Amino acid sequence: MKNVSWEKEHRRREELWRRYKTGNDPAAREQLIEEYIPLVKYVAGRLAMNLPSNVDLGDLESFGFFGLLDALEKYDAERNTKFETYATTRIRGAIIDGLRSLDWVPRSTRSKARLVESQIYELTNDLGRTPTNDEVAAALGLSLDEYYGLLSELKGANLFSLDETAAGDENRDNLRILDLVVDQGLLPDELLVERESVKELAAAVAELSEREQLVLALYYQEDLTLKEIGHVLQVSESRVSQIHTKAIMTLRSRLS
Repeated sequence: MKNVSWEKEHRRREELWRRYKTGNDPAAREQLIEEYIPLVKYVAGRLAMNLPSNVDLGDLESFGFFGLLDALEKYDAERNTKFETYATTRIRGAIIDGLRSLDWVPRSTRSKARLVESQIYELTNDLGRTPTNDEVAAALGLSLDEYYGLLSELKGANLFSLDETAAGDENRDNLRILDLVVDQGLLPDELLVERESVKELAAAVAELSEREQLVLALYYQEDLTLKEIGHVLQVSESRVSQIHTKAIMTLRSRLS
C-alpha cells in the first residue's frame, strides 16, 4: 500500500514537471513551488545554525526562495540528478549570496578568520600534519578558552558562494564549486579538474582529526543538527560548532 502511494505521488510530480517544462503551465509552476517551499525552510534552518543570532531566519528564507525559482527554471528533468539535490545547492548559494550582499560579517571578523587560516596553514607545513587546537592556540598567543571563544565568533565567517571558482584564475569561466556537487554536464577538461579537486578535498579531510571528520560526516552526510551531533559526541552544541568551524578553516587553508 505504501509503495502504491509513493508511485502515485511520483507520477503526480512527473506530470507537474511535464506540464511546466513542455507546456509552460503557470498553474503547474505554482504547484511545484508549493511542493518545494519546505526545502527552502530546511536549507535556511541548517544554515542559520552556523550564523549569529542577529541574522533573521525570514531573510534567509527570502533569499532561498529566489534560489528555488532559479532551480525550477534551470532544472533538466531528463538528467538523473534528483531535483531536491539540484535545488538544495541553488537555494544554499542564493542564501549565501544574499548574506554577502548585506556584508553582514564585520571586517574585523574576516581579518581574524584569515589570520587563523594562515596560522593553520603555516603549522600544517611546519608539522607535516593538521595542528591540534592547543598548537593553534599557542601559535596565536591565546589560551585554549580564548581560542574556543574565537572559533565561536568566526563560525559564520566561512560561508562562501557556490558560484565561486574551485580552481584556476577567477577571472576565467572555470569549474565552480557548485559543479563539484551537482552534475552540470561538464566538458572533458572540466571533468579532469573536478576529479583532481575532489581528490584534493578527500585527502585534506583524511588529515583532519577523527572527531572533526565525524562532525563533518554527521552534519553533511547524515543531516544531523549541531544539537543532535552534540548528543552523539556527548558534548555541548557550542563545542560541536567550534569543532565544525576549526575543520572548515583547516580545509580552506589546505585548499587555498
